[in-house]
Amino acid sequence: MNLEEFIKAFAEEFDETPADIFKADTKYRQLKEWSSLTALSIISMVDDQFDKTITGADIRSTETIEDLFNIVQAK
Repeated sequence: MNLEEFIKAFAEEFDETPADIFKADTKYRQLKEWSSLTALSIISMVDDQFDKTITGADIRSTETIEDLFNIVQAK
């Protein structure tokens, strides 16, 4: 898994936000569509597609998509 693949998979969890918004430095929790349900979707996506387990605390401790990617990589 590389950062670009992660960003693409991350963006697919959003229904209304245009895909071109998602970049490594996107502060995803500031997106209008972000919610606790989206967080659960991201946790599930990481588990299903990358076979890694992240928590809500991992999400809360990050600001950008790249920050979260780095946590996933470290697991």
